[in-house]
Amino acid sequence: MSLLGRDYSSELNSLDDGSKLLSESSSSTTSENVHPAEEAGLSMLQTLIHLLKSNIGTGLLGLPLAIKNAGLLVGPVSMLAIGVLTVHCMVILLNCAHHLSQKLQKTFVNYGEATMYSLESCPNTWLKTHSVWGRYTVSFLLIITQLGFCSVYFMFMADNLQQMVEEAHVTSNTCQPRKNLVLTPILDIRFYMVTILPFLVLLVFIQNLKVLSVFSTLANITTLGSMALIFEYIIQGIPYPRDLPLMANWKTFLLFFGTAIFTFEGVGMVLPLKNQMKYPQQFSFVLYLGMSLVISLYICLGTLGYMKFGSDTQASITLNLPNCWLYQSVKLMYSIGIFFTYALQFHVPAEIIIPFAISQVSENWTLFVDLSVRTGLVCLTCVSAILIPRLDLVISLVGSVSSSALALIIPPLLEIITFYSEDMSCVTIAKDIMISILGLLGCIFGTYQALYDLTKPINPSVANSTGVYA
Repeated sequence: MSLLGRDYSSELNSLDDGSKLLSESSSSTTSENVHPAEEAGLSMLQTLIHLLKSNIGTGLLGLPLAIKNAGLLVGPVSMLAIGVLTVHCMVILLNCAHHLSQKLQKTFVNYGEATMYSLESCPNTWLKTHSVWGRYTVSFLLIITQLGFCSVYFMFMADNLQQMVEEAHVTSNTCQPRKNLVLTPILDIRFYMVTILPFLVLLVFIQNLKVLSVFSTLANITTLGSMALIFEYIIQGIPYPRDLPLMANWKTFLLFFGTAIFTFEGVGMVLPLKNQMKYPQQFSFVLYLGMSLVISLYICLGTLGYMKFGSDTQASITLNLPNCWLYQSVKLMYSIGIFFTYALQFHVPAEIIIPFAISQVSENWTLFVDLSVRTGLVCLTCVSAILIPRLDLVISLVGSVSSSALALIIPPLLEIITFYSEDMSCVTIAKDIMISILGLLGCIFGTYQALYDLTKPINPSVANSTGVYA
């Protein structure tokens, strides 16, 4: 078993002429692939590691600015509310998938299949007829979301590499509060992206679960180390926040919403992780434990970071750290963590696209097409990163557009469609409708605000959220 690799032959046999043009992600293996999960699956600890790593990415470093965009009081409360709603929607998704898999006597039902099968069972004739588009929609959103994450990762790693290399001559051994630097880049940021590209291509070729688990553990260790250094600095001498607004204006709050949703990056991993567990019935405990840790980390880092730096809070907290070798190591460790997380986020779009691609060729070409598609997708994220002018706004845009749909809009509607014929209470229906409306409003207005800010003239000194160049 593997998160990134599997036996494609059995899945390809299950593709019918119209309803499975897009194959499911690695979670959607057939019964002979999924079990013997009892014999060779993820342990609770391994699952927790994957869950944590898939939710702790670049968005975490932008949380102090997100809290600034919402306000010192409204920000943490809203972050907690969004976190609770997101976890609740994850549980809804798990329940719907479990219900449909039992109803249809299938070993496993993934996100796209759950949407399609729910629409097939609803009383509306038009929805039944077009149920396959539910699957296509989810697959498309998953591809956009996960490739968006990967593009952000690309820019983050390249930008941090550029800083570490080109700030080396002004980096000191004494850790004093950072002063604004005005440096002329020696090499274009695109050079650093191209430098990283071949290493990421080799990384996504890995199709062994044990190797991936080791990399994921290494990513958690480096991320934990960098977080420890960040917290060690921000908790020192926090000024009294009497001058910080408790509530920001509504325009910046919309950017907060997109960033907050973006940080919960693991919605696409929930069903695959449960499917890969040795004992899937233990996943609920892992989910609640892991997401409780994630939400607590988000709130603490965002709030303390904003209280520490106040109105000077930058789009990435690394910009506010002292320009000394100790805190430069934060960028290095976090970049290493993001490097290995790239493979975890990459596997969802890859495993949707690759099965369809290799179904179009003979068996002799399967490996070549597999590796070619993986390489092409990594290059696509690289090109996208080159075209992105503002990392902080792109994080908000990706969160508002696709993450909100997958995390907040679709799961409640899926629950209504799946369980409506089984005497759902009016309270549950009203709750689901309210969550979906909230997600839709956040999607519309958050997308508008991010696009509006992206169309403004770019100040070179803030072109990238972690950049210090002018």
